[in-house]
Amino acid sequence: MDLATFRDLLRPRGQEALAEAVALAPTEATALACLTRLRRRYPPALAAAALDQALLRARAAARGKFARAERMYFTREGLEQATGETIARYRARRYAPFGVVADLACGLGGDALALAAEHPVLAVDRDPLRLALARENARAYGVAARLQPVLADLATLPPPRADSLFCDPARRTATGRRVFTTRDYRPPLGLVVGWRERVPALGVKISPGVDYAELPPADEGEVEFIAERGELKEAVLWFGPLRTAARRATLLPGGDTLATDGGPPPTVACAPPGRALYEPDPAVIRAHLVEDLAVRLGAAKLDPEIAYLTADAAVPTPFARAYAIEAALPFSLKRLAARLRDLDAGEVTVKKRGSPLDTDALARRLRGTGTRPWTVVLTQVLGRPYALICRGP
Repeated sequence: MDLATFRDLLRPRGQEALAEAVALAPTEATALACLTRLRRRYPPALAAAALDQALLRARAAARGKFARAERMYFTREGLEQATGETIARYRARRYAPFGVVADLACGLGGDALALAAEHPVLAVDRDPLRLALARENARAYGVAARLQPVLADLATLPPPRADSLFCDPARRTATGRRVFTTRDYRPPLGLVVGWRERVPALGVKISPGVDYAELPPADEGEVEFIAERGELKEAVLWFGPLRTAARRATLLPGGDTLATDGGPPPTVACAPPGRALYEPDPAVIRAHLVEDLAVRLGAAKLDPEIAYLTADAAVPTPFARAYAIEAALPFSLKRLAARLRDLDAGEVTVKKRGSPLDTDALARRLRGTGTRPWTVVLTQVLGRPYALICRGP
């Protein structure tokens, strides 16, 4: 969809086409038939744009990214990269002490919408279509009066004057290929970080799989890893007055957070499996805070290189899933299968960390005819391969 077609979509005839497309309840499987039907009444480009919006609104709603998805406008790439409402609102709270916020490379406006709930926002992007999308999405959320679109290419122009900055660089090439180094972001991270000389309060969204070697020193910036409902979603760098720690793991929607000032991790002993197994949240693992969590829980590690913890009893925590260990066996497929039969195993779920085995294939092989579900965890215990038969989480 280009800008001219989007403008047509906003006109009465376009809104009529969009309403008809939504009423068809299209899916990817029925898209061609729906498009054929729409093209009987509308120009081809308008029919295609209306159908695409109907599909993308349904996808955004199904993923729970936006509460008002049915009134928003998207592109496929923009929806994939957009920050969801839960994370954007959480992140916007860091900007509470500041006035005007510049959202740089704003895309379709996921972060700008949350920031504009409390702040005047300069929404900057080099793509006129993305700015038009952000403007309409701001209307859907009732914050259009606080959002000012700014057309600018940040690769060649400095950011506008503001009290604080947030930047979400593109992490895909023009052809849609994902990039894996911050040097290939658009704009590149090195350029973005340099903006703090003009505006010290700077936040930058980065890939949660970022190489630690590409991050700034711990005393210069904070890296926060954010998980939502147990899935690692995003990472963000915080600079200047927005920095609160060296590394942080945050779990949403609850907002529980675990942080370190960047000192050496605490020493945690390794021990054989106790009665409880902890599987730390992926945000805790990526923030290198497993040892800090172990101290908090009074737990030991199963192995120096494996992010599983164990204890004699489970302590409730939002930062890890807890399993009750029924049996711990040095790995032997024959012994493992026999023990599961003794335990009246039915459905078996296999998890692993530090094991090369195929979990799906092994789960099918271990599934029994009994009535009790079990979770088998393949891991290392003090350097030896083990299988833990567990209940839970």
